Amino acid sequence: MVDFLKQVSEVVPSKRQLQWFDTGFYAFIHFGMNTFTDREWGDGTEDESLFAPKALDCEQWAKTVKEAGMKGMILTAKHHDGFCLWPSKYTEHCVKNAPCKRDVVKEAADACRKYGLRFGVYLSPWDRNNASYGSPAYNDYYCHQLEELLTGYGELFCVWFDGACGEGPNGKKQEYDFDRYIALIRKYQPNAVIFFEQGPDIRWCGNEAGKVRVSEWAVIPSEIGKRAKVQTGPGPLSTEGTLAHIHNTDRNLGMLASILYSKGLTFLPAEVDTSIRPGWFWHEKEEPKSVETLFRIYVGSVGGNTCLNLNIPPNRDGLLDERDIQRLRELRDTLDHEFGSPLLAVIEKRPDAYPSQPEYVVKLTKSVSEVKYVELREEIEKGQRVEAFKIEAMTPQGSRFPLYQGTTIGNRKICMLTDPFAEQNRLEEKKPASPATSLLVRVTAARGEVSLKEIVVY
Repeated sequence: MVDFLKQVSEVVPSKRQLQWFDTGFYAFIHFGMNTFTDREWGDGTEDESLFAPKALDCEQWAKTVKEAGMKGMILTAKHHDGFCLWPSKYTEHCVKNAPCKRDVVKEAADACRKYGLRFGVYLSPWDRNNASYGSPAYNDYYCHQLEELLTGYGELFCVWFDGACGEGPNGKKQEYDFDRYIALIRKYQPNAVIFFEQGPDIRWCGNEAGKVRVSEWAVIPSEIGKRAKVQTGPGPLSTEGTLAHIHNTDRNLGMLASILYSKGLTFLPAEVDTSIRPGWFWHEKEEPKSVETLFRIYVGSVGGNTCLNLNIPPNRDGLLDERDIQRLRELRDTLDHEFGSPLLAVIEKRPDAYPSQPEYVVKLTKSVSEVKYVELREEIEKGQRVEAFKIEAMTPQGSRFPLYQGTTIGNRKICMLTDPFAEQNRLEEKKPASPATSLLVRVTAARGEVSLKEIVVY
């Protein structure tokens, strides 16, 4: 079983996936016909004259996104109503026939470059306006539009799809040619990750509420990541970290190895996509989520081996709502306050530790009465391996006090030891009787040799 456990850890990310992990926190911009009709899903019959923002300013979007600490921005170039935010040669249902004849995609891409943000596009496969939807001809139409976006707006870091597939004007649903779509993206934007519910590069976390699994694995079976590149050899059975709950017996591991060898594996991490408001498009009566909610979503996603794609919808003037901007400022202030000043520490790996269960001593340069967060990062380029870990505080007298017990780490794990929004609910028994001078990080279960890239204490 040693060879089996070794191979479990050897499914690794691609270069584009590593770059995506580095992006970490980025914005989604839902803007289009629905902004002006006060809807979430348009039906494709909207008149182009409705799209008339009076103060469209993509630089305001990018500046706000940058100041919020995000590293990228994804624009809904076309939603389900089929209206295009660029002057497409293949449809009249676009900005060229609207009062606002500006190429919004170009302006958004240029604004991202000005503010040092990565730019991506969302092109809805479902099109409720195009008459060919529901027939093979629609795939040609979609590929023409996709090629316009891939070749006309500079480098993209992400091309985003969803799984919406309703009936078209002819009453038929479309059979999307995703293999063809993916081939076009790889041809023109080889460094862009492709988001879809089942890959090939990034998958959906499974909800739009900002919730994440307790144990989020990036290596999954190929039947879950149907559009991802399959790698042979064993690996995690599911995104719930099922392997960690299987009894370590030759019989059970042998059965699991047989299943995974036959199915194949892929490295397919999850994205958390949620909106700052209840809806995805701007609605005047809606209010943004609280800073507490957004902070918890950030810690759970960016600090839970996923990336956070936070939607911020522009209003009918073409500007981000001041209420949303203020909430983003509050979030940025909270993140800076909580994570802006890491404690100085010296980290030593105990030389006698077992490779799959290493221990790290974190010696603080000064004693502190309270540690609020511990951030852990694996060398994810080598694969995701940690199944369980513990963090303990050590006092000058040699006493140890448990602080945290977790499962997966992956790219980044933020262990929240105290809750800044619920101080009264803290578990007092976790606090050492005297100031801690050191922490002990112990990996208690892993899929192969473990190497932590970083340990940061706040």
